[in-house]
Amino acid sequence: MSNDSRTHPMVFGLPWPELNDGIFYNDVVPHSDSGLTLVEFYSRKYKHSAPLQGWLQRIQNGQISVDGRVVKDPNEILGGDSILVYHRLPWKEPDVPYLLEVLYEDDDLIALNKPSGLQVLPGGLFQQRTVLTQLCWSIKKQNPPLKSQESHPVPVHRLGRGTSGILLCAKTRVSKTRLAAYFADGTSLVGANSNRKAELGGTRKISKIYRALVTGILDEDKVVIDQPIGIVRYPGVAKGLYVASPSGKPALSKVEVLERDGKQNCTLVQVEIESGRPHQIRIHLSFIGHPLLSDPLYIAGGQPRCFDSEIVEESYAQDGGYLRPTNPVPGDCGYHLHAHRLVLSHPTTNEMIYITAPLPSVLRTSSEASSSSESMSVSSAK
Repeated sequence: MSNDSRTHPMVFGLPWPELNDGIFYNDVVPHSDSGLTLVEFYSRKYKHSAPLQGWLQRIQNGQISVDGRVVKDPNEILGGDSILVYHRLPWKEPDVPYLLEVLYEDDDLIALNKPSGLQVLPGGLFQQRTVLTQLCWSIKKQNPPLKSQESHPVPVHRLGRGTSGILLCAKTRVSKTRLAAYFADGTSLVGANSNRKAELGGTRKISKIYRALVTGILDEDKVVIDQPIGIVRYPGVAKGLYVASPSGKPALSKVEVLERDGKQNCTLVQVEIESGRPHQIRIHLSFIGHPLLSDPLYIAGGQPRCFDSEIVEESYAQDGGYLRPTNPVPGDCGYHLHAHRLVLSHPTTNEMIYITAPLPSVLRTSSEASSSSESMSVSSAK
């Protein structure tokens, strides 16, 4: 069944409030940390969030409570089992799109057309302005409170903030578990030996095809990239940056050239990924010497444009946290990558579902662009 065969609401989304709600972070002091001062606890455990001076500022602002009591003395001695709450104050998140197009929907799942610029899940500067927030708001608006508690709208995979296209989301806990298993099993097949592949069934229950615009002219019509992907330390990315690495985890991308543009020195490609490593397409295409056009982060070789893993930025923002890094980070946009087609076995009926997300104009071939223009002309004539 294709996404053209069912009726559904086309677009939903609510405008973002000026400020988000802030965040409350809870901790229970382990007995091994008993005797530490308040500032020692936070500056040691959460040094990725703020430098020492930043935590001092937060404490003196009254943003931290101990056992329900606001404490402004950074040298307060902590006891084991003390309950700590840090309140990150509300802030204005960067401007991003909020409208989401529904490509397919039934009782178990919903497929969205995510716009470039919108983050999928909360993280970093984006705690409210995410796809997940709009999904939750939509469910609460549609359903009474009791029924909305039973609904579980959640993305089952990620797309980079700058990537557009199909985002698959589960509406129930059962479908979330099964769809997550589809993605995990598909990744496990890459690099697995024949016995392991047999255990997993050897076939994929989900297939994802992307469009991308890369720098330079690819000579070969088809390329298979199996470069492993690993993590390195990188300033501004607390959990590390994914890069091409011989010691990384297996990853497999199949690239097919759709159109070459010698004048602009770029190539339009289709990419099918058989594993789901973070930023896999960006890393793999840059690894073979053809990074995505205008990708601010990855360059030839599958490495970051600015790479000094030892740099630590000690300056901090008004809320005490680190300033936004000056070097490129994964969430920076500008590149052209679109999740175009997805085929999956339905998590409850096993029916094959075919979903397509309309292509941005920059990712259409010349013939596709011409066909689109002709269709618009016919429509206008009517």
